[in-house]
Parts: sequence; C-alpha cells; structure tokens
Amino acid sequence: MSQHLPILVIVLPLVVGALLLLLERRGIAVQRTVSWIGIALLLCLVVTLLRQAGDGGITAYLVGDWPARLGIALVVDRLSAWMVLTCTLLAVACLLHACSGWDRRAPHFHALFQFQLMGLNGAFLTGDLFNLFVFFEVMLAASYGLLLSGGRGGRMRVGFHYVAFNVAASTLFLIALGLLYGLLGTLNMAELAVRVAEIEPQHQPLLQAVAGLLLVVFCAKGAILPLYLWLPATYGRAQPAVAALFVIMTKVGLYSVLRVFSLMFGAAAGELAGFAWDWLLPAGIATLMLAALGTMAAVRLRILSGYLVLVSAGTLFVAFAMNRAEAFGAALYYLAHSTFAVAALFLIVELVRQHRVTDRMNVVLPMPGRALPGTLYAITAIAAIGLPPLSGFIGKAGILLAVPDEHMGWVWSTILVSTLFVMVAMARAGSKLFWVVAPAGTEVELPTKPRRGRRSEIAAIILLLVYCVGMTLAASPVMRYAMAAGEQLAAPENYIQSVRTTTPALREP
Repeated sequence: MSQHLPILVIVLPLVVGALLLLLERRGIAVQRTVSWIGIALLLCLVVTLLRQAGDGGITAYLVGDWPARLGIALVVDRLSAWMVLTCTLLAVACLLHACSGWDRRAPHFHALFQFQLMGLNGAFLTGDLFNLFVFFEVMLAASYGLLLSGGRGGRMRVGFHYVAFNVAASTLFLIALGLLYGLLGTLNMAELAVRVAEIEPQHQPLLQAVAGLLLVVFCAKGAILPLYLWLPATYGRAQPAVAALFVIMTKVGLYSVLRVFSLMFGAAAGELAGFAWDWLLPAGIATLMLAALGTMAAVRLRILSGYLVLVSAGTLFVAFAMNRAEAFGAALYYLAHSTFAVAALFLIVELVRQHRVTDRMNVVLPMPGRALPGTLYAITAIAAIGLPPLSGFIGKAGILLAVPDEHMGWVWSTILVSTLFVMVAMARAGSKLFWVVAPAGTEVELPTKPRRGRRSEIAAIILLLVYCVGMTLAASPVMRYAMAAGEQLAAPENYIQSVRTTTPALREP
C-alpha cells in the first residue's frame, strides 16, 4: 500500500467526488458525511506521505509501469509532500466552514470540492509538464463551478473575467508545451533538465522564448504584476470557504516556477542557467510594493484580504529569486503560514458581515457582539502582518537572513516597508470595523438583523489560527523540514537521477 501512496492521494478525491455526484439526491447530510470520510482518509495518506519524504528520499511512481520518459510519472520529495499537506490542512478548515450551510447554496459543492483537491494534489505531485497542464485544468474547471455556483450580479461578472483570464493562460501553456515537445522531444521534467543542457546553440533562442511563455503562464497563476489585477475582486466575491481554498491556488503558480525552473535552468543548464531568476526579483519587488499599497487603499475587508494574497505572492517571488537553499526553506515555511493566515481572514470577513451586515470600513454601523470577531481579527492581523510572536515573523526573518549581500538593500527595504504598509492597513481596518462607533446622540440601525456566526464557522477560523500557533510552537522541527526541502531543491541533480533511474517493476527488459 505504501508504494502506491502518490497515486492514492490523487485517486481518492476523484473517487469521493464521483461518489458524491451519485449520492446528491440522498440529501446534504449524506454528502457531508462522505466528504468528511474522504478528507479524513486523505489527511491520513498525506501525513504518511510526508513521513516517507522526510527521510530525504525521492520517490518516482510510474503510472501504468511505463518508463518516466514515455509515461506518467508522479514524484514525491520534501517539497511536493509539504505542498500537499498544506493544501489538505487548509481543505479541512474550508470544509468545516462550508458545512455550516454554505454548501447548500452551490449545486454539486462537495463533488467540486473533491475535484479541486484532486487537481491541486496532482499539480504538486506530477513529474511531467503535460500532466501539470492537465491537473491545472482539473483544478480550474472545479474552481469555475465553485466560484460561479449560486452567484449573481457582481460575482458572475468577476467570475467570467476569471474564466476568460485563465482560459487565455491555459492556451499559452498548451502552445508552450507543443513548442517544447517539438524542440526537445519530451515533457518529463527530469528528462527536460538533461536535454536543456545538451541543446544546440542555434536552438537556444527558441528555447528561451518557450521558457518565457512558461514563466508568463506560471506567473499568471501565481498572480505577479501585472497579471494580478483580476484577483482581489474575484476572491472577494467568492463564498468565504471557496475564497479561503483559493488562497492555495496562487501557490500552485509559485510552486510551478520553483519546480520547473530549478530543474530546467539549474546550474547544469550551461548558458541558460538561472534563466528565470533575474526576472523574478524586480517583478516580485514591484508586486509586493503595489499589493501593500493596495491594502492601504482598500475600503472593504474582503478586498484587503485579496491584496494580502498578493503580498504573500510577492514576498515568495522575492525569496525564490534569491535562488539559495536558505531562501527556499524560509519561503516554504512562510508559504504555509501565509496560506493559513490569509484564509482565516477571508472567513473572518463573513463573520464581520454577519454582525455588521457590510464589511465596508467607511460606513459607521454598530456591531453587537464584536468581542469574538474582534479578538479573532486581532490574532489574524498579527499573523498576516508577520509580527512576533507568531510564525509569520519567523518566516519573514528567515527570508531576510537568507538575502545575499548584493540584494540586501532592495530586498530588506521592500519587505520591511511593505510590512509597515500592511500593518497600517490592518490597524485601520480593525479600528474602523471594531472600535469606531456612531457619534453620541445619533441612532444608527442595521439594515437587517445580524445573526451570530455558527459554531462550525468560528471553529474553522480557530482551526486555521491553531495551525499558525502550532507552526510557532513547533518552529524548530517545521523550519528544519522546510530548510531540508530547500536544500533538496537547490540540488536538482538528485531529483533528476531518481526519476531517470527508476525502472518499470513488472515489464520485461
């Protein structure tokens, strides 16, 4: 069983999603039960996968028992196991929140939720660029349904923008794959790493153009400047549990940049070594600064949350551009932390709207029962800003300490100034939403009667904050694992050798 874990992590959500489609007429209680059984089994599989990857070994799983260069290969190392675990832990909290009643508002919610997990897990585990494209499309198709189901008006408008943008990016991805296969004769990442180093000089310009297309596609998924303009409004319009799950989707683009370009354009790539990294640093700095300014300009808490996704993406792009093991490790630690913190803020937006009707900061309204939402917001704000003692501070400090001397001025100033901007924005939002009250002598009535957040909604927020606190209390082993993953990334030859030397087990030589 343990040798089949990589494929089980992908097949399990597929089977559970298909089963949920068959059981939809049995009622929402049956769907929730099946979903929870599926997510519990998935969590057990993922934890086992993480423990196997923790020893430093790299496992290549050959689907159909075909050689990696010809068939589908799934590869498990510390990075892929880390990403799959982060995704699964986030999914637990999102499902808990959705089961408070939000799952009734979207047809096929539970099936689409499982298909989304299938696409995400597949994207993190695949060792082949074409299958990365396939899992991208599975993930995106499910996200279209989750975003648009039960929506109208503004959500439908931004949803169609989201669909059009991603269809265009997927088209570019497919074109790049066709050119790459025609040029190098394979789409397996490990095999590509070898053939890029051996490419003839006259074909290098075309390869650079193809690599540029791939970089644009991955940066579009990762929401880097100027390809992020769609994100704040789109995420802000989604249902809270869906918006929280979407936080991990930008990390798929970041992961793809890290995985593909560290393999294809590593130190062994000759003249093409380090192709992407010189472009990522200025783009990451620009994204980080403009996103931080966006948090200060936001007048809705949900839009501010969307810009925090971009702040996280910009910080990670800057860290990845350092192309050092220490920076990779600290960035992976920060990646998991920021995913949980920003997802919690998206859930808090709905809690604020339940008590206050609107999340607008420039509207003075009373907020009965604001103690609990205010407390949860304060903890989440500390985590999202990156202030001590929570894990965001540890992640950002690790990134800053990994910056080489030649980039220290730009990177330190950008990260510190952007942190200041985000702190001002979060403090302003908290004061306007939870502290500012109507002037004395005025009567302000809520448009509708507020309702208290259901227990499962509050529990989902607390669970995400527990993840952040847990990363803080267990900072030493968690950071040690992340640093080991960074060292593994910085030595791609081990990945390449493990995949290329894995032979089919059952086929005759």
